[in-house]
Amino acid sequence: MPENSTELTRRRMLQSAGIALTAAAAFTAIGLTGPAAAPAGAAVTAGSDPETDFDETYLGRRIQSRPANGHQHHSSHAVLIDGQELHAMQNADGTWVSVIDHYRTHRTPRALARAAATKLQGATLLPPS
Repeated sequence: MPENSTELTRRRMLQSAGIALTAAAAFTAIGLTGPAAAPAGAAVTAGSDPETDFDETYLGRRIQSRPANGHQHHSSHAVLIDGQELHAMQNADGTWVSVIDHYRTHRTPRALARAAATKLQGATLLPPS
């Protein structure tokens, strides 16, 4: 067997592996950003933004967002997990941060609520004392 055919096989194997890794990275990126449409079980009213006005079940938790009322809020929306308000703030750049993980920002209240529900791992969100 000529040595050229062995090199060609190795080259093709490496190219195939590169293509597979690129495809896996692309699918992972698509999975991280999530679907564009509202998931099943999400309640969105006509004319509202599904990323800021939502009421859905995520990982067995009810996550909601509603317009904030009162002076205690640092943002335009209140985020709730199982009916308990999650202290959330909107940063100057439009991203969101919560007390669950204040080192990581999220681009929407929905992303923030989902991340908090994931981070809680079933634990109860305690009301402020």
